[in-house]
Amino acid sequence: MIRFLLLFSRQGKLRLQKWYITITEKEKRKISRELVHIILSRSPQMSSFVDWKDLKLVYKRYASLFFCCAIEDQDNELLTLEMVHRFVELMDKYFGNVCELDIIFNFEKAYFILDEFLMGGEVQETSKESVVRAIEDSDMLQETMEEYMSKPTF
Repeated sequence: MIRFLLLFSRQGKLRLQKWYITITEKEKRKISRELVHIILSRSPQMSSFVDWKDLKLVYKRYASLFFCCAIEDQDNELLTLEMVHRFVELMDKYFGNVCELDIIFNFEKAYFILDEFLMGGEVQETSKESVVRAIEDSDMLQETMEEYMSKPTF
């Protein structure tokens, strides 16, 4: 099970975070700072797996963003890397070659993609087409609702 997922830039700016465990905001900030420091201080030649406390950190860098997942000690690191890659593929499919700015300016869509893909720290849907279809349906519903709300009433 994934305990939490963090997306951050090479400069250490947190771009997206999803927590599947219950902890305080203060503790989340402390953990985020610590993990960003640990991962950014590692060289690219080092393994993408880090033992941290009673968890394993699995991270991967895509362009200027690091995707970091904390998983339970007995979980499979390679499956977690595949899950991270699938999340990136889903965002690529939706945004068309996703970049850091897409996540900054459309963070609600990035969270929606993540929520369609993962639920409670477990993979919910593996099909890229199904996830993207659900997101496009949601976009269509939102556009229809905006059109309806913008019509003048007499």
